[in-house]
Amino acid sequence: MEYEAVIGLEVHVQLKTRTKMFCGCANRYGDEPNQNTCPICLGYPGALPSPNKEAIVKTILAGRMLKCEIPDYSEFDRKNYFYPDMPKNYQTSQLHHPLCDKGEVALHKYAFPKESQENPEASLNKVVHLNHIHLEEDVAKSTHYDDHSRIDFNRAGTPLMEIVTEAEINSADEAYAFLKSLQQILIYGDVSDADMEKGQLRCDVNISVRPKGETKLGTKCEVKNMNSISGVRRALVHEIARQIEIVSSGGSITQETRRWNDALGETTVMRSKEDAHDYRYFTCPDLMGFQTRPSLFEEAGKRLPELPQEKKSRFMDSLDLSEYQAEVLASDRRLADYFEEALSKTKESVSVANYIINDFLATEPDLDSPKIPAQQFAELAELVKVGTISSKQAKQVMTYMFEEGGSPKDIVKAKGLVQISDTSSLEPLCQEAIDKNPKSVEDFRSGKKAAVNALKGYVMKQTKGKANPQLVDEILLRLLG
Repeated sequence: MEYEAVIGLEVHVQLKTRTKMFCGCANRYGDEPNQNTCPICLGYPGALPSPNKEAIVKTILAGRMLKCEIPDYSEFDRKNYFYPDMPKNYQTSQLHHPLCDKGEVALHKYAFPKESQENPEASLNKVVHLNHIHLEEDVAKSTHYDDHSRIDFNRAGTPLMEIVTEAEINSADEAYAFLKSLQQILIYGDVSDADMEKGQLRCDVNISVRPKGETKLGTKCEVKNMNSISGVRRALVHEIARQIEIVSSGGSITQETRRWNDALGETTVMRSKEDAHDYRYFTCPDLMGFQTRPSLFEEAGKRLPELPQEKKSRFMDSLDLSEYQAEVLASDRRLADYFEEALSKTKESVSVANYIINDFLATEPDLDSPKIPAQQFAELAELVKVGTISSKQAKQVMTYMFEEGGSPKDIVKAKGLVQISDTSSLEPLCQEAIDKNPKSVEDFRSGKKAAVNALKGYVMKQTKGKANPQLVDEILLRLLG
């Protein structure tokens, strides 16, 4: 019997704010443990929270980018549970009135893993629908050792947005593509840096399997402890295979939470799975409900960016870029901005795109503060356009730009790289090439048109690569009749 996986994701995103969700402590990664704390985020009795407006606006912004419905009213609830990472024994979260309802993320082919063995065509342009997005406070970071555990409360109370999908994902590769697409959108909107290695984006997966064609869901397991998008994919590949092996041999799945061990490549039981009623949610008595419209909704609207797929389409339609060029440039907002800054000085969009993709990205390690000003690629493209240098010489100029710095014009002048485009200078050399290469001339006149390349190569060698190759072609063909 063939089986299929049914997967839902709970994606936790740390918001990019200066302070924590309900207090004034710094929301900052990398500080010494337990430095950014106060009575509120440590849960002292009597400490009263105050909501972070910026976190609320950024959650609404995320909702608008993801095509969510934004209800007029929202409020916070208490989610009660007893773990050391939450000292007040409840988490301030949202259940009954989340900030965002529904929504969607479209999967695109470039988001799928390159090493995928699956055929992504079946999943292209698939839309994964969201159930909702809610806002809550993060818990402390627990680090477990063989004989003890340590807790860092710097993370406790930081604004955490939870994006919950519908159970519509059917493979590990689709989950990977969903997370890549979502991560890109969140970074574009400056909602979060969404760096999984820093814990800014974390994902819990709910997985069940069922016979293909069946509509009833199987018993699900939740998997935690995945610290990369590739790790999520590896965990899903393992867990799907584990569940299929059990049910296909007549066994049954136990609803539970499992922990992913990336080093061993397996999941292990963590605890029995809780349901919502186990948390005994109730409206937070310390925080008032609030209206999202008009002010919060409109403030989020002012920050809406041009999204990656919109930018990609514009690059293709308005700038004549190929799909691949547009996808690469639109994949990172910093790179797209760099490209568009270069285009403010030239209309040679295709040339500039090629220089940035093929040369700049191979050399530049830091897109936040690139060594080469974007306008210099525009200057380089213009030098090629007017015939000052050839495309081949442009490669040499770029090497000097990366290694020594300086503008293309200054480099061309200092290195003597100006292209020879004077017919009166090139014609004698072309005639010399014909006179000294009779075999190539004979081959050309007998129908071997590629033989002209040997003559062209002679001229380029004599001029040390400075001759205008297009003009050399024209002169040779004229002299050869």
